Amino acid sequence: MKATIEGNELVIRIQLLPEPTRSKSGKTMLVATSGGNVVTEAMVDGKPITVGLNAYIPK
Repeated sequence: MKATIEGNELVIRIQLLPEPTRSKSGKTMLVATSGGNVVTEAMVDGKPITVGLNAYIPK
């Protein structure tokens, strides 16, 4: 996962999973995940931004 700041926007790029995968709860199908909180190289006020991301579709 890569996070950058472009103007006034946080831009996150993350690779899609090879195929949708059932979430732990079983309610959705994950298409991309950071696998928990990830500290990025993007900075605000000199501090790194931490991102936790799950992208999903309905089951």
